[in-house]
Amino acid sequence: MSDLLIRPHVLLMSEITVDGKLTLKRGASSKILMKYMAHETEILLHRTRAECDAIMVGSNTIAIDNSYLTVRLVPGNSPIRVIPSSMADISLNANVLGTDAPTVIAVSERAPAERVAAIRAKGADVVVCGAERVDLPALLRTLREKYGVKKMMIEGGPTLNWHMLRHGLVDEIRLIHLPFIVGGEDTPSLVGGMHIDSEDEMIRLTLLRHYLCGNNLVTEYAVRYGD
Repeated sequence: MSDLLIRPHVLLMSEITVDGKLTLKRGASSKILMKYMAHETEILLHRTRAECDAIMVGSNTIAIDNSYLTVRLVPGNSPIRVIPSSMADISLNANVLGTDAPTVIAVSERAPAERVAAIRAKGADVVVCGAERVDLPALLRTLREKYGVKKMMIEGGPTLNWHMLRHGLVDEIRLIHLPFIVGGEDTPSLVGGMHIDSEDEMIRLTLLRHYLCGNNLVTEYAVRYGD
């Protein structure tokens, strides 16, 4: 059975500036820019969360933004919150460890047992996926098979976005365009990771639709692997 059949369908959703940035500068919260989204776009974001079985962000995003990742503004259940944290070093005060929605923390075999126990004591599930670091393909299989996750969205930063794309685990991308330019050579952009050497390594997209949501342009793409 192929990965496409045993893993969730994955939508990567993010706000970006005209120059492709996620924040004002390295280490700054994305919430600073998100407050400039139109109210209609905020509703779109929360409606998308409500349509998904799970939502994933990286542990660094949790450390900076400390988001709740719950559904607000629209009716619907909050998705399972999934946080890869290879060494289980997520803050025990993180909002995602609250009881307002279920949470799964994915760790590696190297994660200290006392950290794992402390996270479980906060009410979150801990799954071990990978020896040295979280194995994302294995995690997605676990989410599908153990938790019944059929559709998942990512609201991650450049590192998680890169690893998910590199493993061929993203099916769709939905971008909320903010009419700003922030610049900065080291300002986080949509996708980080290693530099590519040729155009053959580019990940290609097909534009599915584009529309205005409030005063924000939204673009939606299908991800094409192996073209």
